[in-house]
Amino acid sequence: MSGTIGIVASVLIIGVVALANIITRAFPFVLLGRRKKIHPIVSYLGKYLPPAIIATLVIFCLKDVTFTTGTHGIPELICVSVVAGLHLWKKNILLSIGTGTILYMVLIQQVFI
Repeated sequence: MSGTIGIVASVLIIGVVALANIITRAFPFVLLGRRKKIHPIVSYLGKYLPPAIIATLVIFCLKDVTFTTGTHGIPELICVSVVAGLHLWKKNILLSIGTGTILYMVLIQQVFI
């Protein structure tokens, strides 16, 4: 009986989280959807926030790389170059990040052992 309660509780938790996610994502469209003109602050954030977030993520990912020991940061530099080049070429973020992640895993587990 306790197993069934755990399953029901898990399903309810997933449902509440999914509903909160949908509401959070839909709120700006409901709030700003009727407007013909987008507010300048929203335009500014839409233009400058994505590159700032990507730069922050790159810095965070590379903060512990040591260029003086181990692999000297070679796998990281290869993957950053591949991700940047692939993204500039195809403009597909999932392809870029997915390829970079797979390449990094192959490099650190098979090549730079």
